[in-house]
Amino acid sequence: MLTPTRHIPARHRAQLTASDVSVMRGATSVLNHVDLVITASSRVAIVGENGRGKSTLLHVLAGTLPPDGGEVQRIGTLGLAEQEMEASDHRTVGQAVAEAIAESLAALAALDDAAVALAEGSADAAEQYETSLEHAEALNAWDAERRVQVALEALEAETDMDRLLADLSVGQRYRVRLACLLGADDDFLLLDEPTNHLDRSGLEFLTTQLKARSGGIVIVSHDRALLADVAETIVDLDPTPDKRPRVYGNGYDGYREGRVAERERWEQEYERQQAEHARLQDSLSAAQNRLVSGWRPEKGTNKHGRATRAGGLVQSVHRRQEALEAHAVTVPEPPQHFRFPELPTRTGAALLSVEQVSVDGRLAEPVSFTLSHRSRLAVTGPNGAGKSTLLSVTAGELSADTGTVRASRSTRVGFLRQETALPRDLRASDVYANHVDGLVSAGTVRASEAVGLSGFGLLRSREAGKRVGELSMGQQRRLDLALVLAARPHVLLLDEPTNHLSIALVDELTEALGATQAAVVVSTHDRQLLRDVAAWPQLQLSAMAEGEVRV
Repeated sequence: MLTPTRHIPARHRAQLTASDVSVMRGATSVLNHVDLVITASSRVAIVGENGRGKSTLLHVLAGTLPPDGGEVQRIGTLGLAEQEMEASDHRTVGQAVAEAIAESLAALAALDDAAVALAEGSADAAEQYETSLEHAEALNAWDAERRVQVALEALEAETDMDRLLADLSVGQRYRVRLACLLGADDDFLLLDEPTNHLDRSGLEFLTTQLKARSGGIVIVSHDRALLADVAETIVDLDPTPDKRPRVYGNGYDGYREGRVAERERWEQEYERQQAEHARLQDSLSAAQNRLVSGWRPEKGTNKHGRATRAGGLVQSVHRRQEALEAHAVTVPEPPQHFRFPELPTRTGAALLSVEQVSVDGRLAEPVSFTLSHRSRLAVTGPNGAGKSTLLSVTAGELSADTGTVRASRSTRVGFLRQETALPRDLRASDVYANHVDGLVSAGTVRASEAVGLSGFGLLRSREAGKRVGELSMGQQRRLDLALVLAARPHVLLLDEPTNHLSIALVDELTEALGATQAAVVVSTHDRQLLRDVAAWPQLQLSAMAEGEVRV
């Protein structure tokens, strides 16, 4: 039975407790024996790749989805922000706001009525006024409208109370919903990918609000900067040896360290079980070979001797067969490691130079930079400043209206575009094989330099055997990355490289980019990636001002 999610806040007594929660989707386990306690001071993040049950767990905690096993107990009020806000009921922004703070508005109305009754000298008026005042104070009701208004403005949401929600974009509706929840001041705030529709200022406001909030917070997010800034406990729903989620303390750093240690233990146990299985298999094979030929005695030995020896060998085979069957490999195959190839280096002369490049209507002012061995450059700026345009011109895929791009004939340039253009009807393995064959035929790489698709640790064989259209966006992004690295480039141009990638892979990729001998140019809005490359030279683009390299 679902408990109410509103009414009087419990404040310091508030608690959400999930006990042995499991959820099935047909025959597939989405959540497996989840135990979690969330208090009024908790800052919890739920992470995992697409389809791992993050939103499902959020809805189970909120009470909008009953679990198939276990239970959730709720003390206090909560607000839930899904990834999208429906607008099919023709509500206005003002009605959405009024609904979000309905308890506060009702409490103020009741307090006004109680004040009138007290002034008129009605019976029990003093007790009624005291109760109403206590209720309003518990809700901090006088400040509710102001809190929502501040949030609407800070998130650049619609502030016209008469606007229909149905007339707003998905992003605008979500920002209205988020502002309402921030203003409602519930005991718990449950947010599903809250950074999806926010710009930089909105992200900073949200982060500040969440850090300062007095109630408990549960966030589903891939935003590593938000996790690093806000989360104190992280629930990881990605695969584990026992198929149960892991809970890490000490914030994002604790999660990263714990995840690495978990995978190392997993890999060691998997290798140990595989080695033991192989030993038992070899032992069985050897016993079977002895049974077939090795037991035959020398010429002249009597039949009784041969029969006696044969029985012992048969028993040996049976014992080894039973041992092999009894040795079940209980640990599943661990996650793959991303293996960044060693990219060639060319020291001395510049690998590539961009001189006074501009594109009418897309890259406003001329931009110049030079790349050489181990050069690093981070390209930043608002949408429309021309970041993707600049990378396309640098890669030779778009002609500039002014300026030039110069690269030696032997310089290999790899360009990871922001959007994929993969043929959806071909298998991933065929797309990669065709690409490598083309590189070898063109003399771009030697056959001895070619890396197989499995060599990157980006796609498993079962994924590589699927058609591109059957792959998730994250898997397609992994294939795009493999195609770029297959050319063994001297220069890497990466446009929003973290899009659709898992947190684990992004961390591995970031580490590899810092270590590679190739020159690297990254264009990104990813706040954590920008923090990670803060020591790189920065090229700040704007729609009005000339790009400037700051070293």
